Amino acid sequence: MEDKIKSGYLYDFYGELLTEHQRSVYEMSINDDLSLAEIADSLSISRQAVHDILKRCDKLLQDYESRLHLVEKFMNIRGDVIRINELTEGNPSEATLSEISRLSQLILEEL
Repeated sequence: MEDKIKSGYLYDFYGELLTEHQRSVYEMSINDDLSLAEIADSLSISRQAVHDILKRCDKLLQDYESRLHLVEKFMNIRGDVIRINELTEGNPSEATLSEISRLSQLILEEL
């Protein structure tokens, strides 16, 4: 998964666990796609401080994911739902219906 997208998912799932200041800096970087210099100017802090905050946030978010696996579970469920949508196109055969049932069961187990 592309780093920016993965960072976005991690932030969506765990961002509320960051401090308000960390969230502000991280949002400027990930959501607004601002450079370190732009963020530093905006907040009147050094580029090094912005860099340190972003690295700390990335580590915290990765630590939360390594413990809770919410993004991983979400991506697995998302993949199963996409597969179900693909299988339901057209006139599904008995084997297709069986696969849909299997995927549905996997989704329910993940929840």
